[in-house]
Amino acid sequence: MLAFNKSNTQNSAMKKFPRFALTLLALLLSPASFADSDYPPKVKSIVEQRCMVCHGCYDAPCQLKLDAWAGLQRGASKEEVYSLRLKAAPPTRLFEDAQTVKQWRNKGFYPMLNEQSPDQGVMARMLALKQQHPLPEGNVLPSTITLGLGRKQQCTKPEDFDTFAANNPLWGMPYGLPALSKEEHTILTDWLDQGAQGVPVSPPSKAAMKELQRWETFFNGNSLKQQLMSRYMYEHLFTANLYFSDLGEDGLYYTLVRSRTPPGKPIDIIATRRPFDDPGQARVYYRLQALRTAVLSKRHMPYALNTKRMERWDSLFLEPDYKVTALPSYDAAVASNPFIAYRELPQASRYKFMLDEAQFTIMGYIKGPVCRGQVALNVIDDHFWVVFLDPDRKGIQESAEFLASESKNLRLPADKVGGALVSIVEWRSYSREQLKFLKAKFEYIQRMTGPDGTKVNLDLIWDGYGENDNAALTIFRHDNSASVVKGFVGQQPKTAWVIDYSLLERIHYLLVAGYDVFGNVAHQLETRLYMDFLRMEGEQNFLFFLPPQERIVLRDFWYRQAQKEAQQFMMTDSVAYDRTSDIHYKTDNPKKELLNMLKKRIPGSEAERYQPADPHFDKLQTMQGPPFSLMPQVSFVQVMGTSSDKHSYYTIVHNDAFLNNAQMFHETKRRVPEEDYLTVVKGFIGSYPNAFFQVPESQLESFVTAISAMRDETDYATLVSVYGVRRNQASFWPLSDELYEHYLETYPREAGLFDVNRYENR
Repeated sequence: MLAFNKSNTQNSAMKKFPRFALTLLALLLSPASFADSDYPPKVKSIVEQRCMVCHGCYDAPCQLKLDAWAGLQRGASKEEVYSLRLKAAPPTRLFEDAQTVKQWRNKGFYPMLNEQSPDQGVMARMLALKQQHPLPEGNVLPSTITLGLGRKQQCTKPEDFDTFAANNPLWGMPYGLPALSKEEHTILTDWLDQGAQGVPVSPPSKAAMKELQRWETFFNGNSLKQQLMSRYMYEHLFTANLYFSDLGEDGLYYTLVRSRTPPGKPIDIIATRRPFDDPGQARVYYRLQALRTAVLSKRHMPYALNTKRMERWDSLFLEPDYKVTALPSYDAAVASNPFIAYRELPQASRYKFMLDEAQFTIMGYIKGPVCRGQVALNVIDDHFWVVFLDPDRKGIQESAEFLASESKNLRLPADKVGGALVSIVEWRSYSREQLKFLKAKFEYIQRMTGPDGTKVNLDLIWDGYGENDNAALTIFRHDNSASVVKGFVGQQPKTAWVIDYSLLERIHYLLVAGYDVFGNVAHQLETRLYMDFLRMEGEQNFLFFLPPQERIVLRDFWYRQAQKEAQQFMMTDSVAYDRTSDIHYKTDNPKKELLNMLKKRIPGSEAERYQPADPHFDKLQTMQGPPFSLMPQVSFVQVMGTSSDKHSYYTIVHNDAFLNNAQMFHETKRRVPEEDYLTVVKGFIGSYPNAFFQVPESQLESFVTAISAMRDETDYATLVSVYGVRRNQASFWPLSDELYEHYLETYPREAGLFDVNRYENR
């Protein structure tokens, strides 16, 4: 995890630590594996901004994860993580599923380095190949340089490199991008020639050591109540990059892991496919392990630990008067169903725990354990707003009892490992159970909102207690990735969701805790199909706040040309009229009116952070139509002022329109380009930019006009020729660096390295 070089200087420094810190530090720095080192500083800055921007997380080409020094030592594999396979693959999580280079070789990974002849290692030769054969100048790269997520990866082995280079002279590294500068190339190759040695990671400060001890004590209480709370927290926080915000600028992150060993002993990580799988022993310990990889935007989900947070969790889970009679088993049918497993943990507390950081909770299914949006993403619209039911609303205890009684109907696909094919019988079983739940839910709503019951009005919507900016969220889908931001961003979307506790919990256990990136195609398809139910339920919850006659109109518009079964599942005509809204509408566009009312009700919904300061962009946000369908999914724009300190940065998000999202395949046939529109925001949204634009401030109006006037690919090519930065331009890397540096400067806790794997070649 961390490294400690036992030099005299460092031994002297150790004496400054108090005894408890020395004990913990010695354990943290135990040289138990090759995880104890990092790149040297000069090398690291180059690897981060030239290599990690493609080679990080599970979607790193050839599984060559350069976001950690240990990933380079591990090497590469021809096995793809993202593939349609009939059988689940053995997981290959760095630092979890093997601990030494030898163990990775036994799992089929082959070396990128050559200890006997360093200049003959694959990485060194890839870098040299690019220097020998730089990208040709021109508008676009030749078709021989294949791009896109579906491209066939070569993943050449050392013994095959000569043939690879002869057949693909333009495929040197960085692939499909400009070569390293001479200085960068020299620094990196000199390091490789010297054996690519790592350096010890700096030990945490005394203050950080104290926080580690405090939090590990909190997570490992002995009472059943404490153990159940920690198990629940672990299953919701295992994807988080945790940090101690009370320490100010301390830049260290930690991950919450399950260990066989208690605090005070070296972490012995329990590597299971999913966080709720059987750990194989009666007592597990929840430990904070220093983050071993670089901070990448596509997976970075920061989460603050501080005194206020601990007090909040105490008030939610430990102070209330309730009793835990026994810890739930790890039987799949129990452990994968939070409504059964955590039945004795107060529902209101669980819900508030998730709402406190709702952006993080929702972001989990987009970044989560897979680093990129998975198969379930084409189930959602490209742009929609999200709000939540108030956890303190009237009848919350009755709601908890209702969910407990319906727990079996809330079974998720993760309760068993799928077979080779999707079981139609199993799928129909899920469908029947969901319909039973929805029927019971409608009856429950009828009871709770009767003449003397709860009113169906805005009082049901959580307002963040007037200060929590997680109460209003916007989700953008960028084809096969997505983003979640705070506030209502962009023009009013076609759809919106209202999420309650049961829906939020099911989303998490379906797409985060229960999703196995190494699973088979059946698992992926079942996940996608089940997510249909959850999307419909969120949309349905929103429709119930509208007048009955408007519900059917909107449902039919959202589900144009969808199968009748999907429309009826979404909302039957009879259910639509079962309960009217108590909101008094004054216009003939109640959906617009409702969204405006929500915007006024929820503090922070205006999302001032993202509001473009330049009025020239207003034009792009008030139009829709085919010209916008030519734009990339995510474009970063640098508007150049008179000097570098006066540059400003924006994102143009392209929102695709569809007839419906109720089908898994034939997405292009459901496209409606006439309804496409753009969202322009200040700063950055999206982890995978598809295009960079540089626009002089004096030409911003012309840039906007050119976008609005596009009619075909030729027009887009002209736009890029004038304002864009192509993959083979010398200015690509300097601009990429500027964009990241600006992000890091303005939002240091949120910022991570962007991924340029999906940068377009148009």
